[in-house]
Amino acid sequence: MALLDPGTWTGKIFTGRWAAADGGTLPVVEPATGAELGTLGNASARDVAASAAAAADAQRDWAARTYEERAAVLRRAGRLFEEHAAEIQDWIVREAGSVPAKAELEAHFAAGLCYEAAALASHPQGLVLPSAQPRWSLARRRPAGVVSVIAPFNFPLILSMRSVAPALALGNAVLLKPDPRTAVCGGVGVARVFQEAGLPEGLLHLLPGGLEAGEAVVSAPQVRVVSFTGSTAAGRRIGETCGRLLKRAHLELGGNNALIVLPGADIGRAVSAGAWGSFLHQGQICMTTGRHLVHESLHEEYVAALADKADGLPVGDPAAGPVALGPIIDEGQLAHVDALVRDTVAAGARLAAGGTHEGLFYRPTVLAEVTPDMPAYAREVFGPVAPVVPFSGVDEAVALARDSEYGLSLGILGDVGRAMAIADAVPTGLVHINDQTVNDEPVVPFGGLAASGNGSRFGGPDANIEAFTETQWVTVRGEIAPYPF
Repeated sequence: MALLDPGTWTGKIFTGRWAAADGGTLPVVEPATGAELGTLGNASARDVAASAAAAADAQRDWAARTYEERAAVLRRAGRLFEEHAAEIQDWIVREAGSVPAKAELEAHFAAGLCYEAAALASHPQGLVLPSAQPRWSLARRRPAGVVSVIAPFNFPLILSMRSVAPALALGNAVLLKPDPRTAVCGGVGVARVFQEAGLPEGLLHLLPGGLEAGEAVVSAPQVRVVSFTGSTAAGRRIGETCGRLLKRAHLELGGNNALIVLPGADIGRAVSAGAWGSFLHQGQICMTTGRHLVHESLHEEYVAALADKADGLPVGDPAAGPVALGPIIDEGQLAHVDALVRDTVAAGARLAAGGTHEGLFYRPTVLAEVTPDMPAYAREVFGPVAPVVPFSGVDEAVALARDSEYGLSLGILGDVGRAMAIADAVPTGLVHINDQTVNDEPVVPFGGLAASGNGSRFGGPDANIEAFTETQWVTVRGEIAPYPF
């Protein structure tokens, strides 16, 4: 039987076993065609409450297991992602509107996250501290308990697994609420892999749903850590709730990332990098290149070449044939993208390429004669839109790059010495010299600053151990301590 056979999950949620949801069902829709691919359970607050209680019970036993047992489950999960890659990729293409190469990346990355998480289980979990008293003094890491993971639609598998895998490996239980628009590839696939990998029942709960489910997985009293990837507006609300409830929130939010093209940069390679940074997955990536800052000596040539590149990229159903861009995820996001482009043109920008759509298929768009106050430059578009602005010197480039509420990713193309000086001057979580803004690996710390999030709380052993464990101070004496009373 196929790993993602709809007969297993149709109309259901996962709580260690597949069962009907209290909240009814959700449709699974293919954005490219509008076809309904199935249904999933719609988790209610009551479903979340039951799962949170069950997760807390199961977590205590899981935390007491040996690191070898936990690591073995994660290694089996990694192998299952590899063995069922073709099936998983097909769902990512159809449900998320991804081109096959992007879907292949997600499946490969998910396996890598499992293998890296398996290694976490045996990492050193504490420190021996000096003490002025006659005792051993230790700081050790203990599992946080129950972790809620809220994942978005754009890279649904990676952005679920980035938190699910390390949280489980470090002895926690997980409530996973994927975006309902991509709840099969971002949720069912995860649940089925860990079910087949032998994860003990009750440790992973799949709870697709809308606002009610989202609020419940944050506020459930058993939940100690919330790992959220999504919009800045939603992240602020979650952060406020977690602060009031004295929970930890790890927030990976939006971005309006700059790509700086320095004088002397190879124009052909710079345009290729810029197109990839802006148009990959229809620009629906937090790291998407949202602002092209190009030295005035290259500006006109860059705009013309980027427009030619955009005009030549095929757009269509990625399940039906080779295309470079698939559909925008839904009508609401399409309207948001189109409005920002139209308002920017109305404000005086020149439409150098694109700016049109057929259904959810939006053409890759290049905007020239843009000023920093125009909507498609100043705001996160989350669509395939490349505004281009010239600069005259490095100081101006730094000022333009810094002029944003976001601080996620920065790309700099050209002289490495100048690039390093710029990197030192721009506050951002990620910097890529002689590369565009969209980069990631399973082994790296990942996160942004300011409106892009609260730091590198995802990826890499240090960040993961910090994110999903609590520090406990332990002292040990050879005999009971004496006191004067």
